[in-house]
Amino acid sequence: MNPTDRPDLGHELERITRGDADRRSIGRLTRAVASSARKAGRRAVLSGQWATEQIVDLAPRIPVRDLETLKAHHGGLSGAALAGELIRNASRVAGTVGMASGALVSAEEFSPPAWVAIPLELVVETLAVVAVELKLVAELHEVYGRPVQGTPSERASALVRAWAERRGVTPAVLTKPGGLSEVLGRGTRNELIRVARRRMLQRMGRNLSSLAPLMIGAVAGAEVNRRATRALGEAVVRDLAVAPRP
Repeated sequence: MNPTDRPDLGHELERITRGDADRRSIGRLTRAVASSARKAGRRAVLSGQWATEQIVDLAPRIPVRDLETLKAHHGGLSGAALAGELIRNASRVAGTVGMASGALVSAEEFSPPAWVAIPLELVVETLAVVAVELKLVAELHEVYGRPVQGTPSERASALVRAWAERRGVTPAVLTKPGGLSEVLGRGTRNELIRVARRRMLQRMGRNLSSLAPLMIGAVAGAEVNRRATRALGEAVVRDLAVAPRP
């Protein structure tokens, strides 16, 4: 493959967050992940460190719609009704990722010596689901009148932490003068990666079901992803709905 033809990891994750999560897109993402992960080394990949760093670095590229765009895309819905629709859609995409990942692994018919490759598919699925969930967390903030401000890097860092801790971005961060720059100052990246890595490894553990043999694994992975993404969205909504607006 010509290097210029290799799928870009960030671009493929962007496509998936927009709903393009079929087997073909997961295959492209797998190739992109393989190219990058090979350079990082097996230990970094299996420990979750590499995947977490990828999410932190790629989070600013995840497309987030503002409130007016969300309303326009969902027939004028607002408030809890709009939040519910976003959660349903994100859960559906996460489920599709699980189904596509499980089917991709099943179709390859791994022989025992090749099972060492399976963690790569596990990382691919987890990265895709986390990207979908980060977009959901960001757009739920838009719905509840608490859009995260700051530079793309600052916003992404705040949202990654909110995702990892299953909550909304705290009002203190949104309202304090220089709040994001202070809270997300020097040295915070390592702390952010530490917190997000713990959550990432939890997701990888759940996603193991989609790597079971045959389509049973694909179906199980789809349901695990749907439930986990829905639970995350509902937890963030509970937090945002009761917190005072900035």
